[in-house]
Amino acid sequence: MSVIRLENVTKKYEDALVFREVYFRLSGGERVGLVGRNGAGKSTVFKLILGKEEPTSGKVEVDPQVKIGYFSQFSELSGRLSVQQELEACFEQVALIERELQEVGERLGSVQDDGEMESLLARQAELFEQMDHLDGWNVSVEINTVLTKLGFNDRSRHQPVDELSGGWRNRAALAKMLIELPDVVLLDEPTNYLDIEGIAWLEQWLYRFKGAMILVSHDRQFIDKVITRTIEIENYHFQEYEGNYTDYIRKKKMRRKELERQFEWEEELLLMEADAIDGRASRKSSQDRLSRKLADSKKRIEPYPVNVLITDIYEQLRFPDKLCDVIGIGQTYEGRQIFRGVSFDIQKEDRLVITGPNGSGKSTLIKALTGQEKPESGEVVWERGVDYAYFNRMWEELDPEDTVSHAVNTFGLGLKAPRKKVHKFLSMLQFSEADLSKLIGSLSGGQKARVALAKCLLSGAAVIILDEPTNHLDLTSIQVMEQALIHFPGAVVTVSHDRFFIDKVGTKMLIFDPEKGVIEQAI
Repeated sequence: MSVIRLENVTKKYEDALVFREVYFRLSGGERVGLVGRNGAGKSTVFKLILGKEEPTSGKVEVDPQVKIGYFSQFSELSGRLSVQQELEACFEQVALIERELQEVGERLGSVQDDGEMESLLARQAELFEQMDHLDGWNVSVEINTVLTKLGFNDRSRHQPVDELSGGWRNRAALAKMLIELPDVVLLDEPTNYLDIEGIAWLEQWLYRFKGAMILVSHDRQFIDKVITRTIEIENYHFQEYEGNYTDYIRKKKMRRKELERQFEWEEELLLMEADAIDGRASRKSSQDRLSRKLADSKKRIEPYPVNVLITDIYEQLRFPDKLCDVIGIGQTYEGRQIFRGVSFDIQKEDRLVITGPNGSGKSTLIKALTGQEKPESGEVVWERGVDYAYFNRMWEELDPEDTVSHAVNTFGLGLKAPRKKVHKFLSMLQFSEADLSKLIGSLSGGQKARVALAKCLLSGAAVIILDEPTNHLDLTSIQVMEQALIHFPGAVVTVSHDRFFIDKVGTKMLIFDPEKGVIEQAI
């Protein structure tokens, strides 16, 4: 039975079409992954389901008996209660039963009258039955499990929510949604603030979850493990693919080949029809023109030659073999040692991935590398003449009055590379011709992230430093970034929890382990 239905839905914002005449069904227990480029309408689908927006035409129907839980990368819990208290408040009925059980137990200890004793015992049995029905005995264990797996320690789980950082408030909102156990979960980038252990646990939670789910995520391995159907928003329509993300990629490739073959046959039939109409054309000229037309049609439907363009842009870059030495650095905060004695070097063509639990010191290490903080002990030594491009700083320093095109074309490799190539690179990062002349201050957060990424990748610096870069990008932009990083002749240092990204790009790993310290290993 369908719990959510979209019937012939069209959605427009003024004159901008988002999608047209789409049909969609979500049944109980289904796990759907929603994919598509930035701006394709993924978040709009959630807004329609939640009733925050109305369709331009068509119907959106949600079963009124269904409880929907929604979580996005922008969700944040707030208030003076602690996270622990917020989660306990979700089980108010269980708390009332526990209090009454305690009262009944105290009265049983002092009661003298047999009739009153019998009445209390009967009430106690009723309360036990209610607790069994609500699974109330496991509430404290469930709360502790959720908070522990999402990275909350004893201190952070008892702090007022308003005193937590944005990332921790986001995780608190996720914890509350999971504890409430809705019938349907709508998840928009749920892994952004989670470490690898937290992501793996969320995968297991969703695997055991009996309800339905719609997921939007850039984390390909996460998508692969938790969905059973993929819907791509493409050309204003929903295109469905049975199976997980891997199945979607394979089936889309086959579908594209079928469309190419169909396009070729249609083109050939049209050309033959034109030759039949124009009796003056010779058979030879007809065949020649057919060959040229088919070649042209293939050019039109093939994707951009990403690797050719990137290697062409990077062709003139030359860097020394050794770029940086990190010698025995350590750092403490408020008397707590974050790490100590960390040593490694950065060589040309290294792809160093820094990973570990949240709060273990990964971002602190990046701050030491980029000079934002001086290490308490040890030193970071950059080789003479070696510079780096830091994604976060590049983003922070974007000029809101500058245009996309000018910001990228007047910086680093953009100064020397032909403007046509730079614009082609920007088009691969999903900037349209019209986007190039837009002021950066008018862009969305995701678009600004892509401008900063383009400046990093085209900076010409010997080392590119990225802190959780996939958090801010959609799948297409991530794939372009990965190809650029693979072909980049310098070194890359990145903090990431995206396992697919790590496997694809990384060559060395620096693991922050709370028990064993910092471990370096090859991938």
